[in-house]
Amino acid sequence: MPITTCIFDAYGTLFDVAAAARVAAGEPGRDALKAVWTRLAEDWRLKQLQYTWLRAITHEHTPFWNVTMDGLDWAMERHGLSGDAELRERLLALYWELAAYPEVPKMLATLKAQGKVCAILSNGSPDMLDGAVESAGISTYLDAVLSVEDVGIFKPDARVYDMVGARFGCDRSEVLFVSSNGWDAAGAAGYGFATAWVNRAGDPVDRLPHHPQHVLTDLSTIPELAA
Repeated sequence: MPITTCIFDAYGTLFDVAAAARVAAGEPGRDALKAVWTRLAEDWRLKQLQYTWLRAITHEHTPFWNVTMDGLDWAMERHGLSGDAELRERLLALYWELAAYPEVPKMLATLKAQGKVCAILSNGSPDMLDGAVESAGISTYLDAVLSVEDVGIFKPDARVYDMVGARFGCDRSEVLFVSSNGWDAAGAAGYGFATAWVNRAGDPVDRLPHHPQHVLTDLSTIPELAA
């Protein structure tokens, strides 16, 4: 069946999760952060994801904002910054204003011009997602912003992917699911979606039972795949 519905992960896919640390590191008086910001951003993101997986496995769900804070606290301690409460608050505030990747507005506008349904399906809490979408100025292109909070478990649990069909009434074969997380794209492929992995870092494909149908370096060719 033709693709009617394009579903996007949010953090790392539409929004640059490294932007918070990068922006803070460029501010005056942030010499300690400036020396380690790239590694801190990587550790923050890794722990944030690891905590979602562990909480899903142990059935101890918590809003994504909580694992975001926990991941930052771990990363700051690792890099000797845990005593800087003001920096912590600044990084958390910036996370609500993450920049979209440069190609995102044009890509979404092209999909809408093609008549595609476009939506976000994210681990993020609804208020976090609303803040990021508004800050990036892309709300006009989105038909829905779906959060795992409605089902109480993080991706890649199938109940999360079920939300797409429940919201839009589409068959799995009509959905192109796009994520920057290889494990997420693999989970969605196993579920039955057509999938595109946005592999900006050039990482190897994850050794999992399912693999993404398409591997891209950015989002600019998504309209071609959807068409």
